[in-house]
Amino acid sequence: MNKDKLQEYFSIPNILSYFRLALIPVYLAVYFAAEDERGLRWAAVVIVVSGLTDMLDGKIARRFNMITEWGKFIDPVADKLTMAAVALSLAFRFPLMGAVFGLYVVKEGFMAVMGFVMLRRGFRLDGAMWYGKVCTAVTYAVVFLLLIFPMMREEVRVSLICVQLGVALFSFVMYALLYHRIWLKSKKKA
Repeated sequence: MNKDKLQEYFSIPNILSYFRLALIPVYLAVYFAAEDERGLRWAAVVIVVSGLTDMLDGKIARRFNMITEWGKFIDPVADKLTMAAVALSLAFRFPLMGAVFGLYVVKEGFMAVMGFVMLRRGFRLDGAMWYGKVCTAVTYAVVFLLLIFPMMREEVRVSLICVQLGVALFSFVMYALLYHRIWLKSKKKA
């Protein structure tokens, strides 16, 4: 492997993405081993570290001009796998999180298919849109609160999860509208 490829694959932002991927089994082990609130708080610490490295890798990449094609791929993969693992694991303790996981699978499946279709038409979405970033931030916040305060009143917990569902649905609709507009533009050019 040449020096440029090594620098691309092992830039600091990409190493942070690999670290986030490595945190997924750590989170799952800590979460499922948790026997009390203290154990769940340790799972929350893992999620906070993951979220901070997610923010940090993007800032470093932009600030120090370390944006790579591989980084554009691996960063969202780490995000999606982290969110899927967290939503699915929380569904065992909080059943409504199963709806979050289901919506997540549908949204990300749609995004993957449309991304592939649009790529074949010569268009590539360059990074997350603001509503995708808001969705990720809200998801991290809700997950953190559920882990830190697992004994919160049920109506509060349900409200938080419903907010997360609403934001995820909004993000899904906004991406669907974006892809629809792009699709129409690409048909006019053809």
